[in-house]
Amino acid sequence: MKSIFLLLTIMATVVVAPDISQVRQQYREASTDAEKTKQLYNDLGDISKESDALLIAYKGATTTLMAKYAKTIKEKKAFFREGVGYIEFAVEQAPNNVEIRYIRLSVKENAPRITGYKKHMDKDKIHILNHLSEVKNKESKKYIQGYVSQSDVFDANEKRSVSRQ
Repeated sequence: MKSIFLLLTIMATVVVAPDISQVRQQYREASTDAEKTKQLYNDLGDISKESDALLIAYKGATTTLMAKYAKTIKEKKAFFREGVGYIEFAVEQAPNNVEIRYIRLSVKENAPRITGYKKHMDKDKIHILNHLSEVKNKESKKYIQGYVSQSDVFDANEKRSVSRQ
């Protein structure tokens, strides 16, 4: 009986990682919707620095979005700093991951200048341009191409080049 109880307890505490396809879709929607941002923030609540680097990056990006909807400047700063911390940690863990570099670039592109987080955007841009062709996951590649096609960071030639990959 104790064995069954122990097994059930262990099964109940195992955290199932969110589906990355679903997270991508939710993140896209969250960027313009406060309720969807809060929902994704809650969905990623169990993601920690021991989790997959890509999920950590999405948690960071979503946390920075929470700053957009926070009521006080203190809350805005806290959310933004926490989110940037997760993103930078994810980049340290997987510096060659093109999707993580896209996440960081998208946050930097949309960050208010006052945050100082707009520096060195060219590093992520160049990494994306040089390594997108190496991305094997078709969904991830298409997702990043979608970002590039609408981003002001990339010029027309770069957008054309990325769309052909």
